[in-house]
Amino acid sequence: MINAVLVFNNSGQPRLTKFYTQLDTSVQQRLISEIFTLVSHRPNSACNFLPLPPLLASNSKSTTPQTSMTHTDTPSLITYRHYATLYFILISTSTESPLALLDLIQVFVEALDRLFENVCELDLIFNFETLHAVLGEMIVGGVVVETGLEKVVRGVKEQGKVAKRPVNERSGGGLGVGGFGGFTSVGQGVWSGR
Repeated sequence: MINAVLVFNNSGQPRLTKFYTQLDTSVQQRLISEIFTLVSHRPNSACNFLPLPPLLASNSKSTTPQTSMTHTDTPSLITYRHYATLYFILISTSTESPLALLDLIQVFVEALDRLFENVCELDLIFNFETLHAVLGEMIVGGVVVETGLEKVVRGVKEQGKVAKRPVNERSGGGLGVGGFGGFTSVGQGVWSGR
């Protein structure tokens, strides 16, 4: 299971923080700071896998009931990739394959690159809805549901068509239905503005 997806810039400013397990806000903030410090100080020649910092490892053990399943459900691994000015980080359990997680990060970045046509940090800042939509197409509740690049991109584009309908696709003109200026019905209860 994936416990969190984090994206930082080189200065340590979070651009995406998505936790799939419940943690106190103070623990999340300390964890984000600690993980960035660990990842940013590693040389480029180092591997992309790290053990989880003691902060979360000790917290997750103390809040989880002691059963035989706790050893596989506790977060234990950090997997990351560094692209230009951004760090993409996944926190996962030991049941996830580290190489599959690296591939997941690669597909995530490639999907963003296709959607934004040469993605940069500003695209993530100003279009955070698309960033979350891509993540939502790939991971649901901490479980990877899709890794096909074409399916992810198509799914996000289809979501965008529902949310942002171009003006030239409006049916009719003038005042529109019901006398509301600039609003026209585009079918079955969907309204499109200017």
